[in-house]
Amino acid sequence: MIIIIMPKYAFRRYLSAPGLIKEVRACFERIEDNGNGKVFSLSDCLMSGFAVFSLKYPSLLQFDQGREDDLVRANLKSLYGIDRAPSDTYLRERLDNVSPELLRRSFRRILHLLQRGKGLEGFEYLDGYYLLSIDGTGYFSSSQVHCEQCCQKHHRDGRVTYYHQMLSAVLVHPDQAEVFPLAPEPIMQQDGYSKNDCERTAAVRLLNALRREHPHMKLIVIEDGLASNAPHIRLLQKLNLHFILGAKQTDHQFLFDWVNTVQGVKTDEFIDGNGIRHSFRYLNGAPLNDANFELEVNFLEYREYHPSGETQHFYWVTDITITPENLMQLMRAGRARWKIENETFNTLKTQGYHFEHNFGHGYRYLSTVFACLMMLAFLVDQVQQHCCLLLQRAKQNAKRNKYFWEKVRGLFLHYLLPDWETLYKSIAFGIKPTVPVFNDSS
Repeated sequence: MIIIIMPKYAFRRYLSAPGLIKEVRACFERIEDNGNGKVFSLSDCLMSGFAVFSLKYPSLLQFDQGREDDLVRANLKSLYGIDRAPSDTYLRERLDNVSPELLRRSFRRILHLLQRGKGLEGFEYLDGYYLLSIDGTGYFSSSQVHCEQCCQKHHRDGRVTYYHQMLSAVLVHPDQAEVFPLAPEPIMQQDGYSKNDCERTAAVRLLNALRREHPHMKLIVIEDGLASNAPHIRLLQKLNLHFILGAKQTDHQFLFDWVNTVQGVKTDEFIDGNGIRHSFRYLNGAPLNDANFELEVNFLEYREYHPSGETQHFYWVTDITITPENLMQLMRAGRARWKIENETFNTLKTQGYHFEHNFGHGYRYLSTVFACLMMLAFLVDQVQQHCCLLLQRAKQNAKRNKYFWEKVRGLFLHYLLPDWETLYKSIAFGIKPTVPVFNDSS
């Protein structure tokens, strides 16, 4: 007996796989294609790279081995709009010359769809603001393979390590499982510069681009202790971005001495229903350091004592006035910074995206383009996970993310799939989409 699927599992027009992927492709089609006369369009090449990460292929070789199969070609067309997928060699050649800057539009468009479709409801925090966690991570390192964009680390024994990193910015919320990455900022050798690029200079580019693309978005930036320096704080102030930044005593001895000696430091403490003791110490209007005495920040110290004896200890500086009413909110916001490590980087490295695998390095931008396409596929997945009931049901039925993606790729390779709804319903409710298509022309 066939079970009729309830209407509540219908796809949302823009915040589901077909709508999101259609918008991604539309953004790719707006990128100028300088490969006139080429067999494959640039948009098909970009969408093929996106499909590799969307389907969680472990390598380009595995994707390449099946791309000429009639069934795979039909599914690439119906699910991703790809007329014809290029070989892995050709794909690398075309994408190597695509500037990562050209991919920013896709991230911006998806965030716009989230806002317009009320997909960010529940992500507001502290008077309607959004928490933006910023941190860097590496995705490539080699002593031999390198390109003109690689940063370099010179060792005392003469060895050189070539590497790529990126600075990511992710919308997070302490009570939400999903995270929404914005366009990352590559940390790579800049034209005309002999020194390596670094997180600090990349942060300047990222934050300026953020404000240019989202001029009115109410944001609170949360970062680790490396960010709590005067130039960075002044940049945040200039861009009208609130902040909650980690602070270490070794880096801010003047600030900590000031808090320990000045009058007016306040404390608060309570025990919650789980027996956890929360202890706060805070001061508004403290100088960041002696060299920037006029730059005042608000200092927050937090200690957490568990009944088991486990303790945790944190320090932050913020431009948000600290009151007894917002102590817990500020603390939870500061600790939500870890979601960029756990729910973003760790997911990309361990949950099927193969973030640290070298899909291709190239001579110019290839490694960075692949990293950006992977982050874009992750964003599309996160939006669906937050907004698509059918995907949620399919993941629930698969029980683990790893099994879900295995089922997705298995169906993609062995069944004709007219649309994403058919694919997800087959996982959610165990209904086979159609019989396998065999090519018996030989």
